Amino acid sequence: MNVDSRQHFAALALAVAQNRDQTAFAELFDFFAPRLKSFLMRQNAGVAEAEEVVQEVMVILWQKAHLYNAEKSSLSTWLFRIARNRRIDVARRQRAGALDAYEPLLLPAAPPAPDDLVESEDREQIVRTALAKLPVEQVTLIKMAFFFGQSHSEISAATGLPLGTVKSRIRLAFGKLRTLLEEGGVDSSI
Repeated sequence: MNVDSRQHFAALALAVAQNRDQTAFAELFDFFAPRLKSFLMRQNAGVAEAEEVVQEVMVILWQKAHLYNAEKSSLSTWLFRIARNRRIDVARRQRAGALDAYEPLLLPAAPPAPDDLVESEDREQIVRTALAKLPVEQVTLIKMAFFFGQSHSEISAATGLPLGTVKSRIRLAFGKLRTLLEEGGVDSSI
């Protein structure tokens, strides 16, 4: 690009920036759009992606032509830099959107080992046996809180018991459970 054409394009960009000159913009679009598309396709962008990025670059030219400084670079350098950066952004978005098939969080959990299953079942049976030794009103509150996920306030509203009573019964139940489990008050030879 020679000095005359460089000055001509700078003048057209100035006309777009100051006057929103559509004729100047059309001339810039006709000249730069095919060159930008070719550049992007050489950077491994597909046809549709290259056309989309060119559209973005030209919209930037229309909206932000006032940011172009002819003393710092030629208009072509400015536009090609914008195109290159937009292409990088598109590639990053594509990589970020792609899922890694071997990502540990996406893989199904391994089935539990047989001995872990037996231990878990034994532990559950011990807890069930200990629960059976508690008063019915405490067991009911524990089930509502931990099996049904209700808050103390919800339990109070559902049972008609004062909130303090609900809290104290649950606390007492846990104390008794702890004692039963620690002292072996439950037959753990199952």
